[in-house]
Amino acid sequence: MKKIFFLVAASVVLLAGCTATSENGELIGVQNRATFEDIDLKGMVFINQGNFNMGAGVQNNTYGTTSQPRTMQVSSFFMDETEVTNNEYRQFVYWVLDSIARKALVDNGVEGYAIEQNEYGEDLDSAILDKKKKIHWKDAEVREALTGLYVTKENQVYGRKELDVSQLNYTYTWVDYDNLNGASKKNSSSTNESKKYQGTMYTARPSGLNNRSAFVHYENVNIYPDTLCWVHDYTYSMNDDYTHNYFSSTAYDNYPVVGVSWIQTRAFCNWRSMILNQYLESINYQRMNEYRLPTEAEWEFASRGGIAAESYPWGGPYVRNPNGCFLANYEPLKGAYDDDGGVRTLVVGHYAPNDYGLYDMSGNVSEWCLDAFNESTYQQANALAPFYNYEAQPNDPKAMKRKVIRGGSWKDQKYFIQVQTRSFEYQDTSKCYIGFRCVQPYMGRVKGDNLKSASNIY
Repeated sequence: MKKIFFLVAASVVLLAGCTATSENGELIGVQNRATFEDIDLKGMVFINQGNFNMGAGVQNNTYGTTSQPRTMQVSSFFMDETEVTNNEYRQFVYWVLDSIARKALVDNGVEGYAIEQNEYGEDLDSAILDKKKKIHWKDAEVREALTGLYVTKENQVYGRKELDVSQLNYTYTWVDYDNLNGASKKNSSSTNESKKYQGTMYTARPSGLNNRSAFVHYENVNIYPDTLCWVHDYTYSMNDDYTHNYFSSTAYDNYPVVGVSWIQTRAFCNWRSMILNQYLESINYQRMNEYRLPTEAEWEFASRGGIAAESYPWGGPYVRNPNGCFLANYEPLKGAYDDDGGVRTLVVGHYAPNDYGLYDMSGNVSEWCLDAFNESTYQQANALAPFYNYEAQPNDPKAMKRKVIRGGSWKDQKYFIQVQTRSFEYQDTSKCYIGFRCVQPYMGRVKGDNLKSASNIY
């Protein structure tokens, strides 16, 4: 049997095939290229470019802020209007499960789940999984072939057949752009001199330090949420029911996903980018920018909703409206979690959005940002699209694994739900009070008049 490769993502750049010609010798550019039109992405809000005083708030004094405020510039981008929900993240989990199941079927000799020839009837060097063929999970042959995906009988809970979620691993690649312009750990010499990759992203050099493969990293990530986060975050606290049901039950479909590490959220963004761009290419559209976590600057700019120098997304210094109702899900009084209407997480969009149309930028769950946490980021970062990054390795000190979290959560007091407040958690940890949302950089300067609704192409 041919070796099966589980292809997670692919990117093809076509540099030939169209020739620009003109009868009168004029410059006309390359014709008949794939279509690109601005698309209003489903479930996302457009945030127009702007500058703002990052870190500013009503407590702008030495004891009320951890960083000196500074004017920063951000470019236009789309942002999820809510935190990613359990059901949205479950789509990722099911996609990975489907792919692993198909590979297991092929490896165990079940026919019909691999494509071995191309559209011209020629044999492929390596067969690929046929994602279009429906898996008949109740078929006896299929069940036998997939036995290895389930936990052994002695490890079953209450005698129920359960998937072995430790096998739900997603493999993808990413490019270390920082080291494309500096020293690479892979290529560093004994002299420790700075090495640079000479050439464009798509220009491969034959050998030596100029080989771009040195900057392409492969990640293999288990993507299932840590459902035990509810009990290991709170000792001597009855949260067992959330451990059993929070991610698995449809009752919590529209609640923010938690128990996901910073590393897992990056894998999710890669997968989300892949499925969008594969679809766009299938209808002859150009690829769009990749989804990613927001930078710390993008998050704060979006959270403010266009309101400058205030501490909350709704503006003003207060956490209640004129009727005395709380405006976010947090811990309003010590131990009185339910005074704001929720004890733990609440369904996303429970409170009113800010002026940009973004929900829960304060409270509910804290949110991962792309940046590494550093106390001096505001002073070091470039004012143009500020971003501080460090790609921590497993053996690096814990201090190097700190990643920014913003927004505060259901378990935090009001200082942490202020838009200017910075905090951190370690990239390989998962908590019952940290979730995330995605952004996608806008391919342009400002929002154009030709922005199309996603419903026009989906």
